[in-house]
Amino acid sequence: MAADDQPMTFEQSVQAAIELDAPLNERLAVIARAVRRLNADFADAVDRLVARLREQGAGASAPAPGDVMPAFLLPDDEGRLVGLSEILTQGPAVITFQRGHWCPYCRLNAIGIVEAQQEIATLGGQVVVIMPERRKFAKAMKASVGAQFPFLTDMDNGYALSLNLAIWVGAEMERLMGLGLDLPNYQGNNSWFLPIPATFVVGIDGIITDRFVDPDYRRRMDIDDLITALRRAR
Repeated sequence: MAADDQPMTFEQSVQAAIELDAPLNERLAVIARAVRRLNADFADAVDRLVARLREQGAGASAPAPGDVMPAFLLPDDEGRLVGLSEILTQGPAVITFQRGHWCPYCRLNAIGIVEAQQEIATLGGQVVVIMPERRKFAKAMKASVGAQFPFLTDMDNGYALSLNLAIWVGAEMERLMGLGLDLPNYQGNNSWFLPIPATFVVGIDGIITDRFVDPDYRRRMDIDDLITALRRAR
């Protein structure tokens, strides 16, 4: 087999997804296919996790359109406390939960939002990323994707838990993820809890106009849908 015919590494597949000119979920699917090609056992374990979460109704009782978005006050990547009320004085907000700097799906999700930063700003929209990671990791992710919006730290998934968005990864995924990830170090605890990577669009009145909640972390709110939701929130 010629060198040019060698299958792409995982890192190359992630980069290909980043460079692909396609809707976000098509780009995310490139990563999911690479995971299955390179580690089918891990992909099967993810399928079992998602099936368990769906059976349990994970995320179904999170705040819905028409509800008031619960308030938060969380430290940003510079250590400054940021509250929802402060954000909404500047315009409608996109509040998105990400699992961590180590998650390629989250990184690509953030990159997709970064690519739309200018259009979001034109609509008066504000973006906030919420992660259950220590500040240095949130700050590193913000820098790596070139974001201008804040990355907030939700220590111990406290805010995510209050929204019924935090889930335990389960013993099988804890074992598999632990082979290459130091989640206790990233989060500062040994709980192995993660947020469902949900997205909420909130009007300046604090009312949720749109949401995307899917226990399958391989899927996210498409950027075109996010922009349409922001237009409604205005």
